[in-house]
Amino acid sequence: MTGHIADSSLWRDGAERIAWARTFMPATTALAAELAASNRVRGIRIAVSDVLEPKTATVALLLAEAGADVAVSCVGRDTDDAVAAALVHAGIPTYARRNASEAEDRDNVLALLDHHPEVIVDDGAATIRLAHIERPGILPAMAGATEQTTSGVRPLRTMERLGELHIPIVAANDARTKSLFDNAHGTGQSVVLAVADLLDDSWAGLDVVVVGFGRVGSGVARHAAALGARVTVSEVDPVAALQAAFAGFAVEPLEQAATHADVLISTTGVAHTVTPAHLDRLPEGAAVAVGGGAHQEISLLHAHQSGAVEVERSGAVSVLRLPNGRSIRILDDGHCINVSAAEGNPIQVMDLSFGVQLAAVDHLLAGRGTLANAVHILPASADDHVAALALAAFGGGIDHVSPEQRDYLTSWRPRDVTP
Repeated sequence: MTGHIADSSLWRDGAERIAWARTFMPATTALAAELAASNRVRGIRIAVSDVLEPKTATVALLLAEAGADVAVSCVGRDTDDAVAAALVHAGIPTYARRNASEAEDRDNVLALLDHHPEVIVDDGAATIRLAHIERPGILPAMAGATEQTTSGVRPLRTMERLGELHIPIVAANDARTKSLFDNAHGTGQSVVLAVADLLDDSWAGLDVVVVGFGRVGSGVARHAAALGARVTVSEVDPVAALQAAFAGFAVEPLEQAATHADVLISTTGVAHTVTPAHLDRLPEGAAVAVGGGAHQEISLLHAHQSGAVEVERSGAVSVLRLPNGRSIRILDDGHCINVSAAEGNPIQVMDLSFGVQLAAVDHLLAGRGTLANAVHILPASADDHVAALALAAFGGGIDHVSPEQRDYLTSWRPRDVTP
């Protein structure tokens, strides 16, 4: 066995589900085939640090088949033990165990970094940041890393601004083929369905408060409304708040919206978005969840320090008694609800996201030694290529710009107009 997993005997179950996932990932499969044909990743050490379920495992296996030397890690709460076992059985070093402690999670990431990756494929940027802190010696030899979440790109841009980013980063999250689909459609749908499953209740007539109206928040709001919920949005950005109002949602400050929330879902990816003061304003029995996710996006540590006490727990639902005497429900301890308490985003959506990640890996390796230690956007041509592959899999096609249109678009001179 190579790596640190829970039970190697589970591999058959994991392998069957990985094989199923692969059949629904045509864009990712096609991009991996292009990488194999180009020999771009042959012999390249690639670390995949992502939610470990069949879709992610498919990417790891495709990279390995293309010739890369792949290793994988994942935090315990986001790990499918059968999938981890299948990867180890296939010869991919894997450091992930569902019941791992936080200390073990950290050790697993460090074990991944000790493979001296030349490229890191990350989700949340925790592995990239830990490499800078604990394994800085591996950075000079790296081609770079990719990051596929909004909450992960944010600290990387801060590192760049402070001069503390020492490898090139491709913000896969910012590619149109990722953010327009994964964030709004995938995460929007999977967050709402995960919350609905945990609450086991009809959403018709529920008062749902969505905190943040970015691409994830707008998707959550739309999917909640589609299930019959009355949706209120809270925002700090006046333009985003206006977008929510134009979309037909009520818009209120969170301290006001919390007073009537049956369900409150935070989608900002910013720590301490939902404070103990907000929790105190919730009605009896209200449920609180995080979609997207940053550590302590719901300030549970501060809430406990303020006197909140867990009085009951059933699976991923924890009942928290507040200092004011009311009890509320915290879903999955404030973790990213659609991942840690469900099965993540729909596979067709993740085919796009992982296709973007492979395109980002290709871009990093093609530009090795020339890309600045900064956060880069995936070139539009690569973004368009991923979209075209996915569109073809859907059976769609696009028009082409005519010579006359191209001439119009590239000229600045006014045309004579005949009445």
